[in-house]
Amino acid sequence: MNVTVIYNMRFKVMIYALIAFIFSAGVVAPENLFAEEYSLEDMYRIALERAERIKISEEDLYIAEREKEKAVSVLFPRLSAFWDYTKFSEEKSATFAERFITLQPDYSTSWGLKLDQSMSLSGREITALKISKENIKRSEYDLYAVTEEYLLSVASAYYDILRAKRAFEIAKANAERLTKHRDAATTRLKVGEVTKTDLLRAEAELSGAKSDMVRAENSLKLAKAILARIAGLTGDYEIKEPGVTEPLEGYVLPYLKEKALSERAELKSMNLQKKIAEDQVKYTKGAYWPDISIEGAYVGRDEDPASPFFLKEAIYGKLMLNFPFFEGGLRRAEVNEAKARQRQAGLSYEDLIKTINIEVENAYLEFQTQKMVIKSIEDEVTFARDNYNAVSKQYEFGLANSIDVIDANTLLLTSERQLSDAGYFYQLSILRLKRVTGTLLKTVMSE
Repeated sequence: MNVTVIYNMRFKVMIYALIAFIFSAGVVAPENLFAEEYSLEDMYRIALERAERIKISEEDLYIAEREKEKAVSVLFPRLSAFWDYTKFSEEKSATFAERFITLQPDYSTSWGLKLDQSMSLSGREITALKISKENIKRSEYDLYAVTEEYLLSVASAYYDILRAKRAFEIAKANAERLTKHRDAATTRLKVGEVTKTDLLRAEAELSGAKSDMVRAENSLKLAKAILARIAGLTGDYEIKEPGVTEPLEGYVLPYLKEKALSERAELKSMNLQKKIAEDQVKYTKGAYWPDISIEGAYVGRDEDPASPFFLKEAIYGKLMLNFPFFEGGLRRAEVNEAKARQRQAGLSYEDLIKTINIEVENAYLEFQTQKMVIKSIEDEVTFARDNYNAVSKQYEFGLANSIDVIDANTLLLTSERQLSDAGYFYQLSILRLKRVTGTLLKTVMSE
């Protein structure tokens, strides 16, 4: 064989090996082969595009805008056309002064155009237009609040996946450690250094670790399904580990409360609700004022047989004033109801202020707690890992018993889980702090 043939054979072998590797990867893990990977920012973007809850709030805003159009339409006069046909049961006539007069024709028709406008002297229509404009602004604030809350739920589900993923890795590492301990116990049992009780205990701990690993894996699958439902994803996917988000450093609790009261969309919406309730009282009181109506029309008529005094067409204008003196107490009840709703809006506003202050304080203290405990838990993990390594080696040389190894492993497992939870809770507490101060959506949109 010459050198060229050898190189060609080696090249073919490499190609075949590559094809086999790709095929095996597709067979063994087809769900990971085509899995899309998303960052937290990608999830935000997808949720804003697909979330049903946000679209429902957008439709509320659309409805509010149409309500304004309806309020504007009332200020314009109505132009309408009409036509009617009447068929009588029989023709009736009489003779008067030797003239034949039709009392009831065989049929009659009329048609024409009418222009009419009705207004309240209290200006209720103007008040209704003002209310509709305020309602649009309130719907915009509600949409903003719904969007922020939804983004926080996306972030919470996102970090739940990261926590579940890390919990699975910790459970897997725990099973591997206990497997090594079981193997060590088996070896020492064979040489008579330990009793069978040590091996049985190691086997029991390993079985429990494998069960924990299965539960952690299922929790990860459930967390991914929940995020897919929230963000509107289909198919398999993976997520990226996000970078550390820096909070509003240097800001103290009173400033954060003040910022929340000035930025929270819910409070702005409730403030507008107070104004709407006040205008609603004014609108309801307008029912005590009379209504004025103006109407102008052209009417054409035809009938057969026609009376000598029959008018074929007419043009007229009409001015009407309508003032109901008694309606059974309806207006008074409506005014009292509107005043009650105004008081409710005021109380709801004050209650929301207190609720927001508590939310800010809770989120701030949660952030401070997670920030302070992370360092101590990191030190605890370092100690627990060194302790486990030392105890496991001592067990191999007969200087420690099985219970010592299990206790050291439990301490390491617990501290690793606590560190994982604290890290992700810390990141989520930053986002929650931004949410309660009303700055989360601005932060997301600026990234």
